[in-house]
Amino acid sequence: MTIGVLRIVAGSANPGLASAVANHLGVESDGANLARFPDGELRPTIENVCGADVYVIQPTAPPVNEHIIELLLLLDACRRSRAARVTAVVPYFGYARQDRRTAAGQALGSAVVTDAIAAAGADRLVVVDPHTPSLEAQCRIPVETLTAVPTLAGELVAEVSVGAVVVAPDLGAVKLAERYAEVLRGPVAVVRKHRESGAAVSALDIAGDVGGRPAVVIDDMITTGATIEAAVELLRAHGAAPDVVVAATHGLFVHAAVNRLRDLDLGRVLVTDTVTPKDAGPAIEVCSIAPTLAMAIACLHNDEALHQTRTPAR
Repeated sequence: MTIGVLRIVAGSANPGLASAVANHLGVESDGANLARFPDGELRPTIENVCGADVYVIQPTAPPVNEHIIELLLLLDACRRSRAARVTAVVPYFGYARQDRRTAAGQALGSAVVTDAIAAAGADRLVVVDPHTPSLEAQCRIPVETLTAVPTLAGELVAEVSVGAVVVAPDLGAVKLAERYAEVLRGPVAVVRKHRESGAAVSALDIAGDVGGRPAVVIDDMITTGATIEAAVELLRAHGAAPDVVVAATHGLFVHAAVNRLRDLDLGRVLVTDTVTPKDAGPAIEVCSIAPTLAMAIACLHNDEALHQTRTPAR
């Protein structure tokens, strides 16, 4: 049984993705009117959503804090406009890395943000390949966790030779690498890394045979490119084939990430459009996650179970 008319509300973080999702669903994408006070304070206004089943699409990409506040205000506007149900669709979920405290005096950022999303009026949260597997456990509203693996691996399967090694650039990406390996029909290798700072990473060792093999390095996101750089250099030092392929769900590309990747002379670099690709250049290939999001939204709107699009437990 459906609840009200399906409405897509686009935040300013990635209106192109929201429009593509709406096109797949055969509906219109409603953009919010984002007014600002002279001091920069946001005041969004939405069209009438009374009684509707609303999906607010707003990744919290850089500037993360700005986009989170906009998301919270949009959710609150929908709630106060008496929407029948409000779903926060956050393809890239910022603050997911802050899922545990590593030193005294730190905050638990992922829990703070999920609590705020629930308090703002969201009945449900949809994310794509979040950095932490514990996001759902921290959230007091239902979370649907989708994956971009079928989209990205499907793009690679025709060109990557059978038996190519799928490389997890750190221990946290092992389960994701196993999903890619199922599609690409190859073994998995794991890099042991040490993060020296937010933009500096050293790769210490690699578990798995990569000598002479084509390699596909996968991750959930590329931020500065430091993790990818360290993994690729280690692979080549261990005799992997030179044309390394990189695939990641979220292409944040902050600081000099694109130049860093370009200097590695990679075979291909693939990301999705969970984040609006900025200054990516021709070296970065962007695969749309819109069909996956549209399929999930259609299932949720019709109260049907999600299966193929979900990320498996880590």
